[in-house]
Amino acid sequence: MQSFGQIDALDQQILRVLTKDARTPYAEMAKQFGVSPGTIHVRVEKMRQSGVIEGTKVRLNERKLGYDVCCFIGIILKSAKDYDTVIKKLDSFDEVVEAYYTTGNYSIFIKVMTHTIEELHHVLASKIQLIDEIQSTETLISMQNPILRDIKP
Repeated sequence: MQSFGQIDALDQQILRVLTKDARTPYAEMAKQFGVSPGTIHVRVEKMRQSGVIEGTKVRLNERKLGYDVCCFIGIILKSAKDYDTVIKKLDSFDEVVEAYYTTGNYSIFIKVMTHTIEELHHVLASKIQLIDEIQSTETLISMQNPILRDIKP
Protein backbone atom coordinates (compact mmCIF):
# COMPACT_ATOMS: atom_id res chain seq x y z
CA MET A 1 0.00 0.00 0.00
CA GLN A 2 1.42 3.33 -1.03
CA SER A 3 1.01 6.59 0.88
CA PHE A 4 -1.84 9.08 0.59
CA GLY A 5 -2.95 9.76 -2.97
CA GLN A 6 -1.02 6.76 -4.31
CA ILE A 7 -3.51 3.93 -3.99
CA ASP A 8 -3.51 1.59 -6.97
CA ALA A 9 -6.30 0.58 -9.36
CA LEU A 10 -7.39 -2.43 -7.27
CA ASP A 11 -7.62 -0.29 -4.12
CA GLN A 12 -9.73 2.22 -6.05
CA GLN A 13 -12.06 -0.54 -7.27
CA ILE A 14 -12.43 -1.89 -3.74
CA LEU A 15 -13.19 1.59 -2.37
CA ARG A 16 -15.81 2.24 -5.07
CA VAL A 17 -17.62 -0.98 -4.18
CA LEU A 18 -17.42 -0.34 -0.44
CA THR A 19 -18.71 3.24 -0.74
CA LYS A 20 -21.78 1.91 -2.57
CA ASP A 21 -22.34 -0.94 -0.09
CA ALA A 22 -19.92 -1.52 2.77
CA ARG A 23 -21.48 -4.94 3.36
CA THR A 24 -20.32 -6.33 -0.01
CA PRO A 25 -18.65 -9.69 0.68
CA TYR A 26 -14.92 -9.89 0.00
CA ALA A 27 -15.54 -13.07 -2.04
CA GLU A 28 -17.91 -11.18 -4.34
CA MET A 29 -15.35 -8.41 -4.90
CA ALA A 30 -12.58 -10.96 -5.42
CA LYS A 31 -14.57 -12.71 -8.13
CA GLN A 32 -15.41 -9.40 -9.79
CA PHE A 33 -11.77 -8.24 -9.80
CA GLY A 34 -10.12 -11.59 -10.52
CA VAL A 35 -8.19 -11.88 -7.26
CA SER A 36 -8.49 -14.00 -4.11
CA PRO A 37 -10.75 -13.03 -1.18
CA GLY A 38 -7.56 -12.96 0.91
CA THR A 39 -6.15 -10.25 -1.34
CA ILE A 40 -9.28 -8.14 -0.83
CA HIS A 41 -9.07 -8.68 2.92
CA VAL A 42 -5.39 -7.68 3.06
CA ARG A 43 -6.01 -4.58 0.92
CA VAL A 44 -8.97 -3.45 3.04
CA GLU A 45 -7.01 -3.96 6.26
CA LYS A 46 -4.06 -1.97 4.92
CA MET A 47 -6.40 0.87 3.92
CA ARG A 48 -7.93 0.79 7.42
CA GLN A 49 -4.51 0.87 9.08
CA SER A 50 -3.32 3.73 6.87
CA GLY A 51 -6.46 5.76 7.62
CA VAL A 52 -7.84 5.74 4.06
CA ILE A 53 -10.83 3.80 5.44
CA GLU A 54 -11.92 5.35 8.72
CA GLY A 55 -14.87 3.08 9.40
CA THR A 56 -18.23 2.00 8.08
CA LYS A 57 -21.50 3.66 8.71
CA VAL A 58 -25.20 3.28 8.12
CA ARG A 59 -26.71 6.01 5.95
CA LEU A 60 -30.05 7.12 7.36
CA ASN A 61 -32.93 8.49 5.33
CA GLU A 62 -33.62 11.75 7.17
CA ARG A 63 -37.02 12.25 5.51
CA LYS A 64 -38.28 8.83 6.62
CA LEU A 65 -37.25 9.76 10.16
CA GLY A 66 -39.32 12.95 9.91
CA TYR A 67 -36.50 15.43 9.30
CA ASP A 68 -38.17 17.48 6.56
CA VAL A 69 -36.18 20.69 6.97
CA CYS A 70 -32.54 20.94 5.97
CA CYS A 71 -30.83 24.29 6.10
CA PHE A 72 -27.38 25.81 6.00
CA ILE A 73 -26.46 28.66 8.29
CA GLY A 74 -23.58 31.02 7.68
CA ILE A 75 -22.22 32.39 10.94
CA ILE A 76 -20.21 35.57 11.38
CA LEU A 77 -18.27 35.69 14.63
CA LYS A 78 -17.67 38.81 16.68
CA SER A 79 -13.99 37.82 16.82
CA ALA A 80 -11.89 35.06 15.24
CA LYS A 81 -10.71 34.07 18.74
CA ASP A 82 -14.27 32.95 19.52
CA TYR A 83 -14.15 30.06 17.03
CA ASP A 84 -13.40 27.24 19.51
CA THR A 85 -16.01 28.48 21.99
CA VAL A 86 -18.72 28.70 19.34
CA ILE A 87 -17.89 25.27 17.90
CA LYS A 88 -18.18 23.71 21.37
CA LYS A 89 -21.59 25.33 21.86
CA LEU A 90 -22.82 24.33 18.40
CA ASP A 91 -21.65 20.75 18.99
CA SER A 92 -24.03 20.52 21.94
CA PHE A 93 -27.06 21.05 19.67
CA ASP A 94 -28.27 17.75 18.15
CA GLU A 95 -29.83 19.62 15.22
CA VAL A 96 -26.38 20.77 14.02
CA VAL A 97 -25.18 17.82 11.94
CA GLU A 98 -22.17 19.37 10.18
CA ALA A 99 -19.89 22.37 10.74
CA TYR A 100 -17.15 23.88 8.62
CA TYR A 101 -14.54 26.55 9.28
CA THR A 102 -14.61 28.63 6.11
CA THR A 103 -13.14 31.55 4.24
CA GLY A 104 -15.28 34.23 2.66
CA ASN A 105 -18.34 35.86 4.16
CA TYR A 106 -18.75 33.42 7.04
CA SER A 107 -16.41 32.15 9.71
CA ILE A 108 -18.48 29.01 10.23
CA PHE A 109 -20.96 27.29 7.96
CA ILE A 110 -23.27 24.69 9.52
CA LYS A 111 -25.88 22.22 8.34
CA VAL A 112 -28.99 21.93 10.51
CA MET A 113 -31.73 19.30 10.27
CA THR A 114 -35.14 19.73 11.92
CA HIS A 115 -38.58 18.17 11.63
CA THR A 116 -40.45 21.40 10.91
CA ILE A 117 -39.95 25.09 10.14
CA GLU A 118 -41.27 25.84 13.62
CA GLU A 119 -38.56 23.63 15.12
CA LEU A 120 -35.95 25.39 12.97
CA HIS A 121 -37.21 28.73 14.27
CA HIS A 122 -36.85 27.45 17.83
CA VAL A 123 -33.29 26.23 17.18
CA LEU A 124 -32.32 29.58 15.68
CA ALA A 125 -34.04 31.83 18.22
CA SER A 126 -33.40 29.90 21.43
CA LYS A 127 -30.09 28.23 20.72
CA ILE A 128 -27.87 29.47 17.90
CA GLN A 129 -28.67 33.19 17.99
CA LEU A 130 -28.28 33.25 21.77
CA ILE A 131 -24.59 32.42 21.51
CA ASP A 132 -22.93 35.67 22.61
CA GLU A 133 -19.87 35.23 20.39
CA ILE A 134 -21.98 35.19 17.21
CA GLN A 135 -22.36 38.56 15.51
CA SER A 136 -24.91 37.46 12.88
CA THR A 137 -26.28 34.53 10.92
CA GLU A 138 -27.77 33.91 7.49
CA THR A 139 -30.02 30.91 6.94
CA LEU A 140 -30.46 29.15 3.61
CA ILE A 141 -33.18 26.48 3.42
CA SER A 142 -32.50 23.53 1.13
CA MET A 143 -35.36 22.70 -1.23
CA GLN A 144 -33.84 19.40 -2.38
CA ASN A 145 -30.57 17.49 -2.48
CA PRO A 146 -30.20 16.34 -6.11
CA ILE A 147 -26.56 15.25 -5.71
CA LEU A 148 -25.34 13.30 -2.71
CA ARG A 149 -22.30 11.13 -3.12
CA ASP A 150 -18.97 10.24 -1.64
CA ILE A 151 -15.75 11.31 -3.35
CA LYS A 152 -14.57 9.03 -6.11
CA PRO A 153 -11.46 7.14 -5.02
